[in-house]
Amino acid sequence: MTIAIDPGKSGGIAYRDTDGSVHAVPIPDTVADLDRLLRVLVCPETVCFIEDLPMYRGKMNLRSTAVLFRNFGRIEGVLASLKCRVEYLKPDWWQKALRLGKSADHGDRWKAYLKGRAQALFPRVEVTLKTADALLILEAGRML
Repeated sequence: MTIAIDPGKSGGIAYRDTDGSVHAVPIPDTVADLDRLLRVLVCPETVCFIEDLPMYRGKMNLRSTAVLFRNFGRIEGVLASLKCRVEYLKPDWWQKALRLGKSADHGDRWKAYLKGRAQALFPRVEVTLKTADALLILEAGRML
């Protein structure tokens, strides 16, 4: 089992099941729901790829930054309690690995572009703006 997590407020969780099928869901709203989901997904062989957080805010406001880091900590805590192996992937690394270009190349269409790329890679999965990054992180993790 391989899991990929985009920890953003509007992030998602994508996973490749033991039969090879790929699934994606939005990040649960509560820690209890996150714990319940990951307890089902994590087994002793599971590797979880998490998008690493930048150490700068950029254009994000303080509230969005706080939510992002709180989600990240919750995810790390649940995964640690499950003794899951975690690999951190920086956004620029997974985007470069998949040859996605830079957000500046696409302007305000960046998220739509990422969704389109995820749809092309995973045509059998219902891709949303919330799950697209997680699916792309899953694919980049496979390339390690």
